[in-house]
Amino acid sequence: MVYAASDLTSKPGNLNSSDPNPRPRYLLIDVVRGLGIVGVVIYHFVWDLRFLQFTTTSPGFDLVWIWLARVLQVTFMSLAGVSLVLAHYNGIVWKSFWKRLAIVFGAAMIVTVGTFFAFGEGFVYFGILHAIAVFSIMALPFLRAPLWLVILVAVVFMSAPFIYQNEMFNVRILSVIGFWTVAPYTQDLQSIFPGFGYTLAGLAFMRIVLKFNLGAKLAAIKSNGFTFKALVKAGRWSLIIYMVHQPIMLSVLYPLALVIQPGAAQLRAEQKQVFYSNCMDFAVNPFVQDEGAIAAVEDAERAQAYCSCAVDIMDENDLFDVQSVDDLSAQQKTVYGAIPQLCVVAVE
Repeated sequence: MVYAASDLTSKPGNLNSSDPNPRPRYLLIDVVRGLGIVGVVIYHFVWDLRFLQFTTTSPGFDLVWIWLARVLQVTFMSLAGVSLVLAHYNGIVWKSFWKRLAIVFGAAMIVTVGTFFAFGEGFVYFGILHAIAVFSIMALPFLRAPLWLVILVAVVFMSAPFIYQNEMFNVRILSVIGFWTVAPYTQDLQSIFPGFGYTLAGLAFMRIVLKFNLGAKLAAIKSNGFTFKALVKAGRWSLIIYMVHQPIMLSVLYPLALVIQPGAAQLRAEQKQVFYSNCMDFAVNPFVQDEGAIAAVEDAERAQAYCSCAVDIMDENDLFDVQSVDDLSAQQKTVYGAIPQLCVVAVE
């Protein structure tokens, strides 16, 4: 997601194409990144459908979706560490490093500006791209640190938020650290704890692969299948895909939502439910004024029938959308006033 294809295929610390012993391509890493970006696109597509009210929420489904978000977070944070090792393990190539960092940071700023105009206070101030840019700098010393220390620090960062939390970190400026009890309102927050731990875990994994000469086995994992090749390509273009997929999807879904107005049905269903509940709470529709009408709906079955009748008439005559009686048309006023009599008769 962060580094270009050259970062994953060139020999670490040596980007010279004339190197007689270049490191082989690790296509599996591209595939994992490709799967990750496909997951991101699917996740955002479903989010867009919900945001524009094409679909509704479901507690069970939401739980799965939360875990998917976690998996995607860990995947890209870890891959940042993997890429850092592959690009700079034999010595940091500063020109390449700062170039990649500038690209990622620039993309992060685009996300910040775009989400500020789209969501206001919910804008992304430290999302996945911001975090990867910062973590890439923080991880540089660990390219040469003892492997045991890298693993230890990774475990500390990943576990610390589950051990310690404090309300003082709930404010936006401190939430970046990660010890909050309630996350501030934002569309994406990837805190240093535990995020940096995932990056170090990826870094440690790749260092272990290279240390024990497992690179050849990793490079041998390949396929000529269409899906494999497509995921490799998606992985190498993941940053571009990440930046353009939301504008493309929203450019289609948003105008469609304006035409179809998918939220109207949901709103009407909610209005009907609220009206029916209020009616049942009093066991009689509020429009009924005389004692005879109240007596007609005393029992539960008649109350249900009465309230259902009132809801149907309100719905058929578009009375739920009217804010006050003064806004009713002449025909609507006639229907509105007749609801008690009509529904009392209906339950007889």
